[in-house]
Amino acid sequence: MATHVWADEALDDAIPAVFWSDRPDHRATAPSLHGVHHADLAVVGGGFTGLWTAILAVEEQPGMEVVVVESQRCGFGASSRNGGFCDASLTHGLQNGLSHWPDDIQVLLRMGIENLNAIEETIDRHSIEADFRRTAEISVATERWHLDELAEALETHRSVGANVDLLDQSAIRAKISSPTYLGALARHDEIALVDPARLCWGLASVAERLGVRIFEETQVRGISRGQSRVTLRTDDGVIHADRAIIATNAYRGPTRSPRRYIIPVYDHVLMTEPLNSAQLDSIGWSDREGLGDVSNQFHYYRMSDDNRILWGGYDAIYHFNNGLGSEYDQNQGTHATLARHFFETFPQLEGLRFTHRWGGPIATTTRFTPAWGRSHGGNVVWVGGYTGLGVGASRFGGQVAVDLVLGRETERTELEMVRKKPFPFPPEPMRWMGVQLTRKSIQRADRKQGRRNTWLRVLDRFGVGFDS
Repeated sequence: MATHVWADEALDDAIPAVFWSDRPDHRATAPSLHGVHHADLAVVGGGFTGLWTAILAVEEQPGMEVVVVESQRCGFGASSRNGGFCDASLTHGLQNGLSHWPDDIQVLLRMGIENLNAIEETIDRHSIEADFRRTAEISVATERWHLDELAEALETHRSVGANVDLLDQSAIRAKISSPTYLGALARHDEIALVDPARLCWGLASVAERLGVRIFEETQVRGISRGQSRVTLRTDDGVIHADRAIIATNAYRGPTRSPRRYIIPVYDHVLMTEPLNSAQLDSIGWSDREGLGDVSNQFHYYRMSDDNRILWGGYDAIYHFNNGLGSEYDQNQGTHATLARHFFETFPQLEGLRFTHRWGGPIATTTRFTPAWGRSHGGNVVWVGGYTGLGVGASRFGGQVAVDLVLGRETERTELEMVRKKPFPFPPEPMRWMGVQLTRKSIQRADRKQGRRNTWLRVLDRFGVGFDS
């Protein structure tokens, strides 16, 4: 009962705002689009995917006229609302990659590391102040059945040459003090932590310095195809472009085809006030690794540069008919559950308070990895569906989109993950019913030592699922 009291009190003063973007050094808003504009490439969406797409295009072809159009402000969506884990994985984890693309896995692993290294190199080269730090990711066991999963994961990672360590209960508790920890798996060399909003704003500034024109608070209402170009219509203007890339991810863009493959799933997050020195000493965590637990309904958590703890995950909520809107950003029940779980994990932090609470949509596909597609005679390419790992994988997604829209055959475009789309979600109301059945089955599996029921086994057999 005491944990519930601490959790309720800790949330009393938490403001309904995204911590990462709730700061005075927010990037100034770019102008909205008016009149007629011409471009070689138009990018719809000013999040990570859209900005990386623009940067990569102009770096590869200096002088290319690129326009980015964002309906809100750059980074408004998932790009500034996430936990700031920048993972090398392009496949939503090794096991998911092996289950779908065993023949390509070594190439995908190499490309993932190259992609993460390229992100770090870009940040260094352009002096982007985004608190980018390479570190380890630790998956902790909080139930006895998790230990078997970690042992299997250890062998799987070592089979592909990954640098991983298995920690027993005493080792993980000596590193990070929690009475819930029973063991852990540490994955090295494949993850970084970053301030996602500052990274997004930094990329926008880099794009502008390279000559990209960015228009914010401009909704693209539709795209039409001419003889050799496409026209993007907004409320107050048009863009005539040779090609376009749709990078709206969870949000609806001006083309319909992505909606078959991508659905928005709401994730929720809390951020604490800064820990004092005594509180820091009580939990250890001196190496500031990224943490997550092993359950299907998992938590992810990390420490910020000013000693706050970000705590998110657990629930993945789908709203009927791909529902989106600010009214879904706050969820009192989910935030209360997250707060309770926080103090169950770190009871020594009794009295610590949360300063921010927020939520937002993650774009997911049935295989948990991005999908690409073409429309308008191949002059338009869309990409989205990173399922929580878009901070890193979005650069790769944009790079593939540039290859596709320019008609280039590369090692990337030959990947089966790129060539074949995921299994589409069914139309409503079957979509909503299927998601709810899957969520309940996942919850039941966590209560029954990970045992998956018939529904989940059927989904596994066909390589489809639901996650955040």
